Amino acid sequence: MVIHFLIRGRVQGVGFRWFVQREAAELGLHGWVRNTDTGEVEVVASGDVEAIDDLRAELRKGPRGSRVDGLIEHELVEAEGEPLGEFRIEGAW
Repeated sequence: MVIHFLIRGRVQGVGFRWFVQREAAELGLHGWVRNTDTGEVEVVASGDVEAIDDLRAELRKGPRGSRVDGLIEHELVEAEGEPLGEFRIEGAW
């Protein structure tokens, strides 16, 4: 399963990308997380349904100091998950 998430709220400047990277890596997911220019956090995650469900639950909570106001998701075709490697933060440096 490959899912694209867009998380809205107070999600930048609060360690949200590092939180997502840690949670996704622990769940054995592949993909990436990054900030958007419009103040959201974007995630593409690939893995089994149970792991994606667990990540979704964590995204709704977020790390301490964050506030999640909305979570938009779209399922992508499986082929979009093939090039994804170890879960990483994009644009962190």
